[in-house]
Amino acid sequence: MIALLWGVTSGPGTPDIPVNPHCADVIPFPAVVRRFLQTPLVMALAISALVWSVPAAAETLRVRPLVRDGQVMVSFSLEEGFTDQVREVVKSGLRTTFTYTVELRLKVPAWVDRTIGIAVVSTTVEYDNLTRRHTVSRTLDGRMEESRVIEDEAIVRQLMTSFERLALFETRLLEENREYYVLVRAEARPRSGAAYWPWGGATSGSGKFTFIP
Repeated sequence: MIALLWGVTSGPGTPDIPVNPHCADVIPFPAVVRRFLQTPLVMALAISALVWSVPAAAETLRVRPLVRDGQVMVSFSLEEGFTDQVREVVKSGLRTTFTYTVELRLKVPAWVDRTIGIAVVSTTVEYDNLTRRHTVSRTLDGRMEESRVIEDEAIVRQLMTSFERLALFETRLLEENREYYVLVRAEARPRSGAAYWPWGGATSGSGKFTFIP
């Protein structure tokens, strides 16, 4: 039997564990593993990993790039991103922001892909419990693009998670007949920075295209 020479023996308050008869200070390896896996800390970590990993697979970030009129237009949608947990946070009146970091990259075979450009799109919603209306604002690279007051929650959900043909990059930066892709990373946060979102951290998606002028 494989044993670990940890110099640990059973004593008052500890369960009886079979030991190597040739060495009183040796605990058999299987017994050590069982004791370790049954500790409250390990069990709590295992449960936390299970709870937080399940929702992370629920949302899907779909990305569709389109080259037109000298622009790389990007459409993307975060399916199942506006979950019941997010809705509860919004309804509490807490200012809620979805931030999308969009990167245009050149595919480089057998080397590190080159980043051509980066754009940051953010949509923020704040719910007024008195008027029961949502104020939704959208920024591009820190500049205010749009602000609306909305009652319909379905429209709020769409504005927070769906974007169509955003002209984010210029084709003059691209090389002919080269393969590119657009990578989008999405993150959500309240203004307080609380870390209890249903997403398992940031989620991402990508879409590729070949630039042919």
